[in-house]
Order: sequence, then structure tokens, then C-alpha cells
Amino acid sequence: MADDPQRELERLRKTIRRHDHLYYIAAAPEISDRAYDELMARLVALEAEHPERVTPDSPTQRVGGQPLDGFDHVTHAVPMLSVDNTYNEQELRDFDGRIARGLDGEAYRYVVDPKIDGVAVALRYENGVFVRGATRGDGKTGDDITQNLRTVRTIPLKLEGKHIPDRLEVRGEVHWPRSDFSAYNAQREAADEPTFANPRNATAGTLKQLDPASLTGRKLAFVAHGYGEIEPLDVQTQSALFERFVAWGLPVNTERTVAKDIDAVIALCHAWEPRRHELDYDIDGLVVKVDRIDQRDALGVTSKAPRWCIAYKFAAEQGESILREVDVQVGKLGTLTPRAVFDPVQLAGTTVRHASLHNYDQVERLDVRIGDVIVVEKAGEIIPQVVRVVTEKRPSQTEKIQPPSVCPACGGDVAQDEGGVHLRCINPSCPAQLKERLTFFCARDQMDIDGVGPALIDQLVTQGLVRTYADLYRLHARRDEVVNLERMGAKSTDKFLTGLERSKAQPLARVLAALNIRHIGTRAAETLAEHFTTMDRLAEAPVDEIETVEEIGPVMAKTLHAFFRSSQGRATIDALAEAGVNMTQPKRDNVGDQPLAGKTIVVTGTLARASRKEVQDLIVRRGGTVAGSVSKKTDFVVAGDKAGSKRDKAETLGVEVIDEDEFFQRAGGA
Repeated sequence: MADDPQRELERLRKTIRRHDHLYYIAAAPEISDRAYDELMARLVALEAEHPERVTPDSPTQRVGGQPLDGFDHVTHAVPMLSVDNTYNEQELRDFDGRIARGLDGEAYRYVVDPKIDGVAVALRYENGVFVRGATRGDGKTGDDITQNLRTVRTIPLKLEGKHIPDRLEVRGEVHWPRSDFSAYNAQREAADEPTFANPRNATAGTLKQLDPASLTGRKLAFVAHGYGEIEPLDVQTQSALFERFVAWGLPVNTERTVAKDIDAVIALCHAWEPRRHELDYDIDGLVVKVDRIDQRDALGVTSKAPRWCIAYKFAAEQGESILREVDVQVGKLGTLTPRAVFDPVQLAGTTVRHASLHNYDQVERLDVRIGDVIVVEKAGEIIPQVVRVVTEKRPSQTEKIQPPSVCPACGGDVAQDEGGVHLRCINPSCPAQLKERLTFFCARDQMDIDGVGPALIDQLVTQGLVRTYADLYRLHARRDEVVNLERMGAKSTDKFLTGLERSKAQPLARVLAALNIRHIGTRAAETLAEHFTTMDRLAEAPVDEIETVEEIGPVMAKTLHAFFRSSQGRATIDALAEAGVNMTQPKRDNVGDQPLAGKTIVVTGTLARASRKEVQDLIVRRGGTVAGSVSKKTDFVVAGDKAGSKRDKAETLGVEVIDEDEFFQRAGGA
């Protein structure tokens, strides 16, 4: 009798999983909601009697645990690359031509999926049990959102069936079906709560919630469209793999199609464009992939995208509206960007009220005026922009748009870029600029301070708690004031302060990039930090010495030198140093072989064996220096397919050019 509870637990869990699949994935329920609730209640009661037998894959464990303080970072076993886009039939045929050449005459076919406009995630299963879910992030590192994904009922917590791999990473899109999204919005409206603008943004916001219990009732869904690591992998095509997915209980797109050739693909694209709004979810195109996995391996990837895959994007949706006013946004470098404000218009499933006008030269080129009928479209289905004025509908009374004579945020002076198109606020104390600069300073690629977002920065500046970068590091002495800010509290405050303290140890390259010096991006900051090794040495360097650094041109050198010679720049550095922020760059770890020591190397073109970033990282590990442009100081160039102008310049200068295989030999292998 001792084993009876265990057998009953397993029977209930298996039965409930089966009914979950029938209801949420197959849309073919076999029992009533009441009968299902009775099964779940029995399972909950039995697990309460035997808490030591509760398993992570139990249906009762979809929502549980305490709210998170923040999301941990996850490194993807296989990078989640983006997909190149194409917009017309000829570009699809060009893609097909590259496939044919790459496969050297082999027969091939395509798998075609609707491109769901959702949030890309990766689900990891070990021995059939869901153990982790992560966002795409930057493609290499994402956020661990396992707790939130466990609440998505179309994601099985345990796979069923045969031939389940020991390790399986399933990739796909989390989305909010239109019908469920509309119903949820109707509930919020009835409760006099603000409604969500569109399913895509609402899905992204939902998955960022730190309390998984808050996801209850939102009915997000998941559809698989690809895979990452699979061990072992014993199928030859994606279409066969997706048949396995279905057998294991994973949801796949029922609209997926196998196309025998590019003509069949193009026919599908033409057929789907007018049907795109018939589905219960938003799509912005079709994704076309080579079906055979060995052929994908042979075609390889570039540094950003697979060569065996492309997205056909539907034409951008356009809509007409009336321009009511133009407001001005102030960027972190003081750039004043005009933004159109117009009557709401529906574009690609989104209600749009604002669109960028980019700069005042663009305003003049379009001859756009307040009161005009304007045409708005979503560039790449993401960024709304004004593309033209319907001049034949121009009313008799319109108002010309004038560039501001002072900054709308601070009332300070503005100036036009010398030889440029941008208008800038030149007041270094402008609060709008300060908020943007502080947000940038704290971001992941700069000082990487956890728990910081625009809302917190806005409060810190508005309340007078922060006026400089260094003020951030003085907040530990004002903890009580931070705790009392909106949506903070003790846990969030302590996490923020801990993140600030940890960031003090960031290397000089991160600090330099975070300072938001014009023309000095991440790569330039790394190059400068490695060359000078300390902030003091860099600050004291004359312009001509800075110019000798690889990849640092005269404009960058002059801007950097001016920053360090200005009273504001010197005060900024001194205050950060006084706060305890590190001002040095650690020496490279020279452990192991260094066959490329002292070599300056340029990598260009499309590589087959590794991504460009992977090759560049290997150069650094082997003691070399990566350069972005070819000069007489370059020792050699690693050239892949379509190397272009950098190869030509190397040959003109007499710089050695080698292929990928020769590079790996010189580097001592991967």
C-alpha cells in the first residue's frame, strides 16, 4: 500500500497533462471544466498530504513561489541569431540562388511558417522535463523567465512519447491570441482599469513581470518554430523533427508548409498577404527555411543570421491621419527630435498616435504642417514614421512647423550641428539629457547596474537625488529616501544599491563607454582602454597620441581630448574616482599559448566555420588585437566570402590576406 499514493499521483498528473494538451493545443477537449477541476483538486489534495512527492513538472506547479527580485542572465548553448529580411519576389529568388550555389547542385526543399509577431523564447528540457525558459536577449545572453513561462498553458512541463532527447532546446514565440487579448482588455475596461495597446507589447510586458501570479488569466500561448541544442538528434529534416514535437506534446504552427521550390514559396507569400488578418494572432510575414538539417549545417551562418533561412516581410501597412501637433524629444546628447502627434490610426495591429519626424530638415523636405493629412507607416513593422503629406487634401488653414529656439525641457540655448542636420540643446545641466544619460550609464552594455529603468531614473532626477553620475554612488547614504520612491521598497532598493556597489569594479572600457562621450562607442572604448590602461594616462594624452591608437580617427581623438580638457569632463572623472569607481583596465589573461601576440588583425567577409565575433574573440584569447579597418599597421586580414573593400585595401597596401582555414592554423585551432 506504501506505493499507492505515488501511483495515484502519477496517474493524476498524466491524465491532467493529457487534458491540458487536448484543451490548449489540440483544441479538442474531452471533459467538462468541472470534471477537469475535480481532477486538479484531487491532485492538489494528494500533494498536500505528501509534500515530499511534489515534482517540478506537476500541473500544480505552473504558478508558485515568491516574486523575483530580478531576472538572472542565461547564456544560450547555441546563439539565437536573427533572421535576414526580404521584401519582394526578386529578393526571394536571389536568396534561392545563394542556396543553390551553396549546396552545389543538391536537391533541396523549404519549410515555410507564418512569422508570428510575438516574443522569442527558448525552452530547455532535460530528460523530457522543462527546466528553464529564457528570452532571446542579445542572441547570446537572455533573461531567465522560467517562472513566467511555466504559467503558459501551451508549454508542457513534461514531454510525453518516445525518442525524447536527453537535452532539448525548443525555440518559438510567446504571443497573446487576439480573441483572448480582446477579452482580457474588455475585463479591464469593465473594471475601469487601463487597457493594453496591442498584443505584442502586452506580451513583452507580461513576460517581464517579477511576480508570476500576476500572469494568471492572461492566457498567453507558445508556438515552436525552431530549435537550439538537441542531444541526441536523430532526424534529418525540420519537418520530421516537428512531427516529433507534436508527438511529444509541443505546440507547432498548424499553418506550416513544405514547399518543393522557390516558385511554391512565392505562391505561398502571395496567398498569405491578403489572409494575414484571418488568424487569431498577428503575423508580419513568412519565414522560409531549408528543410534538411545537414544542408543547413553545410550552408552555415553569418555573424548575425543563418544563411539557410530568410523572412519574407509583408509590405508595411500605411494609414492616413491628421497631424495635430509636433512635440520635441531630447536625447542623451541633447539632440532635439521632432515627433508627430496625430489622431489614432491602426497599423499592423497597433494603435499609433505618434511618429518620428527625425529632424527639422526632414520636416522641411516633407513640407509637413500642423493640420495636414499625413501618411504614416511602420518601418519594418516596428517604428512608426511619417512618409508623406497628402497635399491634395491640405486644408486652407495649416501652420508651418518652426524649429525651437530654446530647449523645450530646460529653456537652454540650442545650436545646429556644424555641417549636420541635428539641432541640439547645449545646456549640460538639462534634466531631460541627464535622465537619458543616466539610463544609458546604468544599462547592461555599460555599467550593468541591476534594477534600474527609466521610471526610477526619472524619479531620482525629479526628486533631486541625482544630478551627476557620481551621485548614483552616494545613494547608499540616502537609502531611506530611495525606499520611499514609487514602486521601490526595501527589496528593490537593496538590489539597486548592491548593483551600484558591484558596478564600481567594472573595467575602464565599460566606464569610458558609459560616459557617453560623442563618437566614443563600445568598440572605441575597449581599444582606448587596452592601449592606455588607466583613465589618468588617457586624460593626459595629447591629441596626436590618441590618434595613433588603431581605429581612433582625428574626429574621435579631438572629441575625447576636448572632454578631458573641459572642466565638466575633469570634474566627472574626479567625482567617479572619489566614489570608488575603478579607473583601470585589467591586463589580458596571457595564460596558455599566445601565437597571435603582438599581431593586429582585421576580420572581414562571411565566414563558414565560425561567426566573425567568435573569430575576433579567439584573436584576443590568442594575444592578438582586433582592428575594424585596414591600415599599414595591420599584420594580416582574415577574409571570408564577399570580403569587399577591406580585402581590396589590404591588397593595395600590401597587407597579407589569408582565408579562414589558414587563420585557424595560425591561431592554433579553436
